[in-house]
Amino acid sequence: MRYLPHTNEEIKEMLSVIGKKDVEELFASIPQAQRCNPELCLPEGISEQELWAHMNFLAMRNRTLSCSASFLGAGAYRHYVPAAVSELASRSEFVTPYTPYQPEISQGTLQAMFEYQTQICRLFAMDVSNASHYSGATAMADAALMARRIGKNRKAILLPENVHPEYRRVLESVLCIDDSIRLIPSSAGRVDRAKFTAALGDDVAAAIVQFPNFFGIVEDFREIADAVHKAGALLIAVVPEPIALGILTPPGAWGADIAVGEGLSLGLPMSFGGPTLGIFTAREQLVRQMPGRICGKTVDADGRTGYVLTLSTREQHIRREKATSNICSNQALCATTAAIYLSMLGKEGMRELANINAAKAAYAKKCLSAVKGVVIPFEAPTFNEFVIETNGPASEILAKLEAGGILGGVDLGRFYPDMKRCILVCATEMNTREEIDRYADELSKIVR
Repeated sequence: MRYLPHTNEEIKEMLSVIGKKDVEELFASIPQAQRCNPELCLPEGISEQELWAHMNFLAMRNRTLSCSASFLGAGAYRHYVPAAVSELASRSEFVTPYTPYQPEISQGTLQAMFEYQTQICRLFAMDVSNASHYSGATAMADAALMARRIGKNRKAILLPENVHPEYRRVLESVLCIDDSIRLIPSSAGRVDRAKFTAALGDDVAAAIVQFPNFFGIVEDFREIADAVHKAGALLIAVVPEPIALGILTPPGAWGADIAVGEGLSLGLPMSFGGPTLGIFTAREQLVRQMPGRICGKTVDADGRTGYVLTLSTREQHIRREKATSNICSNQALCATTAAIYLSMLGKEGMRELANINAAKAAYAKKCLSAVKGVVIPFEAPTFNEFVIETNGPASEILAKLEAGGILGGVDLGRFYPDMKRCILVCATEMNTREEIDRYADELSKIVR
């Protein structure tokens, strides 16, 4: 059935009421130069069989990760997803439910959200989690807005340059009305402690740190957390790779007040970069300023377990000027998928997976650093990605590797002008020992 909300008679009646002769007259205010005047260049119609053949031809032009040895990372990490995860998440009960406007009849949806929140809180060692955000970048931006609401007259945000560049761009877009973002430089890939401390003032609402940072380096932020709290500000931790928390000390244990992250690694396909899952957690005392939805567990009058929307601070539920979030039709299905993945993996499985990732990256770092013409510029502990510096432009080296079927990493010159010879390399459980050895062998032929 076609969706035609108005008949021709109804359209004529509405036009007569507003004094217009036809629909085209409604667009009179748009300059002719800005209109699409020429006829659209569309091909003739084709049969379904021909359309399938054409779409398959276009699809074959894509280069999928299964066709190459991929060492790409930088915020989107390739992990194995058990078949049961997508099978369960694809059930109609999970796929079809929308935002629970009537929570009392959406018990299944709410329970799935509650389970997700519980698992995320345990993983991040935080008190409360919402369910959920669009992406790690939007979660970080909302965390900054939350900190400014809590800080009232405090507006400044300290932002180290080793936080993901694309996350930083999103934050700059959200806070474009002022110049409150203070960029803190890096020293040997880590936050410059002296300059960070010097930037702390009584106008700082929050400081943001990434763990591990964009270069894959695992930093100890306990000292920074103490300095931030002493200055009366909040500490926001950003975790684009939550698998790392299987073996690393979680943000809640080293002083983060708000911890956000990207849940793409938790059972979701990379799929050209989306859909993604924004993770948002905080201390319990800050819960009233948290954006998004929080599901709670209770009992009814007969003692039966029930799930409710404990907090829902979006603009459709309360007065618009009091809303703390514009997160509306967020991908709750992604949160459900993450809950299924975490349930299947379990505590020990998460620890084992994190250890495998760390070991694969360590082996790759050892092999690549042994290549003549390649050095490791940052001597620091890393998780599943690290930086190599070559004796030539990274863009050219990566192009040659790609021609040989190897996606060698991310050209850091895209984000940092002084790092045009540097490549961010990632290795996960999906990279075999043979792939890593071949990468090192091919790289030795290029940079010698």
